[in-house]
Amino acid sequence: MARNDGYLSAKESRRISKENKAITSKLEKQRKRRNVPESEYLTKMRNPENAVEFENLHTYFFTDAGTVRSVDSVSFDVPQGKTVGVVGESGCGKTTTGRTILRLSGEKTAGDVLFNGKEVYDIPKSELNELRTKMQIIFQDPFSSLSPRLPVGEIIGEAVKEHHLVPKEEYEDYIDRIMDNCGLQPFHKGRYPHEFSGGQRQRICIARALALNPEFVVCDEPVSALDVSIQAQIINLLKDLQEKYKLTYLFISHDLSVVEHIADTVGVMYLGNLVEFGNTEDIFTNPLHPYTKALFSAIPIPDPEAKMNRIILEGSIPSPANPPEGCKFHTRCSQCMEICKSKVPEEKDMGNGHKVCCHLYDDGAVKN
Repeated sequence: MARNDGYLSAKESRRISKENKAITSKLEKQRKRRNVPESEYLTKMRNPENAVEFENLHTYFFTDAGTVRSVDSVSFDVPQGKTVGVVGESGCGKTTTGRTILRLSGEKTAGDVLFNGKEVYDIPKSELNELRTKMQIIFQDPFSSLSPRLPVGEIIGEAVKEHHLVPKEEYEDYIDRIMDNCGLQPFHKGRYPHEFSGGQRQRICIARALALNPEFVVCDEPVSALDVSIQAQIINLLKDLQEKYKLTYLFISHDLSVVEHIADTVGVMYLGNLVEFGNTEDIFTNPLHPYTKALFSAIPIPDPEAKMNRIILEGSIPSPANPPEGCKFHTRCSQCMEICKSKVPEEKDMGNGHKVCCHLYDDGAVKN
C-alpha cells in the first residue's frame, strides 16, 4: 500500500514492477509474432464508409509508480474524406489516441483499432511497411521533427525512396510536384530546415506526409507553434489538400476556433475518456457536458464590450495514474451529484449522433 506521505513502499513498488513486467512481456510477444494468418487481422468495419474505427480503446503506460491510464475506453469513428477534431486540456490523451493508430505509442492495452478493415495491432511486421504509407502524421513542432542534417528535398523524398513509390527517372519531378502542391518552390530542395520560417517548415512537414500518398493523416496540433496569419494559411492548405486528394484527418488541437473551422465532427476528451462527441455545429451551439461548457466558455470573443460568461474550473486535473472513482470529472464539476462519485456514466445518444457521458442526462436525473 502507498504510505501516508504519498510515496510507495519498497514492497508495493516491487509488486507493481512485477505486474507491469508480466503485462509488457505479453504485449511484446504479441507484437513480435510472425506469419499471422489473415483471419486474425482482417475484420469487418461497422460502417464501410469509415476509414478508422476506435472501439473501447485502452492505452496504458506501466511505471513503477503505477499504471497511467492515458487512453481509457475510447470509441469513435473517422469517416472517409472527413475531419474529426479532438480537443481537451493538456494530458487528456489526445495525442496518445492519435499516435496509437499509427503504432507510435508502443502497444495498445486493450480494444480495437481498425483501419480499412484491418486490426492495426494484429498486422504482421511483413505488412506493416505497406500500412505505413497509408497513414501519416504531421507533428506539432515543425522544427524539432525535421532533421537539421538533411536538405529539404531529402527530407520529403527519403520515405518515397524507401518504399519505391515512383521510378527513379520520375523521382525528381514527383518531389517537385508535391512541393508545389504545398506552396514550396523547387529551389527549396537544397536548403536546410533552419533556413525556413515556421510556416514554411510546417509546409515541409505536410509535404513529407503527403509524399507517400496517404489515405489518413493525424494532424497533431499542426498550427499551435505558428502565429495567427500563418495558421490560417496552413489550415486552408490542409483543407485544399483534403479536397484534392480525398484525405481523412484526425485533427488534434487546443485551439477551439481552429477546430470549429476545419472539423466535421468533434470529440472532447478529459483524463483519457471521451466525454462528448458530435457534429461540429451541434457541439459548438449546444454543448452538453459540464466540461465541454467550461472549455467552450474560454473561447475569446472578438468584441471588447462583449461580456464573457466564463465557467471557472476549480482545482487541477487528477493524476491519470490515480483517477477518481465514478465520473473522473466530478472533483471539478459544479453540478456533481452523489451518483457521479461512485458510478461511471454511460454514453447516451442525444440525437443526430450527438453523444455525451454524463449522469445529468440519465432518465430521472435532477438537472441543476
